[in-house]
Amino acid sequence: MAEAVTQSAPAPATRKARSGADLASGLWILVVAAFFLLPLLGTLIFSLWAGGSHYNLSNYTKLVQSPKMWAALWLSVKLAIYTVALTMVLLVPAVLFIRLRAPWLRPVLEVISVMPFVIPPIALVQGLTGLYSVPGAALALPVWFVSRPEFMVLGYVILALPYTYRALDVGMSALDVQTLTQAALSLGANWGQIFARVIVPNLRTAILGATLLTFAIVLGEFVFANILLFNTFAVYINYIGQVNGTGAAALSLFSFFVTWVGMLGLLAGGSRGQVRAGGVG
Repeated sequence: MAEAVTQSAPAPATRKARSGADLASGLWILVVAAFFLLPLLGTLIFSLWAGGSHYNLSNYTKLVQSPKMWAALWLSVKLAIYTVALTMVLLVPAVLFIRLRAPWLRPVLEVISVMPFVIPPIALVQGLTGLYSVPGAALALPVWFVSRPEFMVLGYVILALPYTYRALDVGMSALDVQTLTQAALSLGANWGQIFARVIVPNLRTAILGATLLTFAIVLGEFVFANILLFNTFAVYINYIGQVNGTGAAALSLFSFFVTWVGMLGLLAGGSRGQVRAGGVG
């Protein structure tokens, strides 16, 4: 009996230690939540301020009724779609090729992918515009293309490269690419079928992650559009911030809402699990 009491004695102390650890974890969660939520709450209150002690939704009403805001948002969304499409066309085959045929090139691509962290965006803009302003340049771009907003897609692909490459590389690392491709080839599939029906479906979560990151970067990018005089969503927010502070707060919360909607879509898509490789016909 004494031995049983002795052996069960540490149980209350263990439960007390666990409750203390749970309490500390809960406090840290509250601190982190306050760190992120309090600025958003302050921005929300400021966006509702209508002067004096009046608070209403007038800023959000003006926001919804503004054709310029919707035009700027649509331009940024369109550029983000183009950027995602071009990025996936370039990066997914490149990452797959390096995994299968040229693993020695992986360090080179990793170094290239982090170069946007070193090169300032303003220097990148100057380099891109130099492609059409330098007479006789080998990669000279036509003036009609440089004068269109789609010209910025080239820069956006480069700006998003550190994030998109890392997301795709991690997704590719989770796959046994060699086994999947050899099994598909043994079943009579060609490389187009392997890419479209085996590799891409299994990279769905990584592609969704890269897409979300690219959308967030393009929606918030200011330097390119401001220098090249295009009215994107970020430029419009900056303009509203100069003439109407509360309106800019409402716009910032709206952009935050758009980003979170995209993130929830990513979580909903990723929660379904990895797609199985399709059959080969």
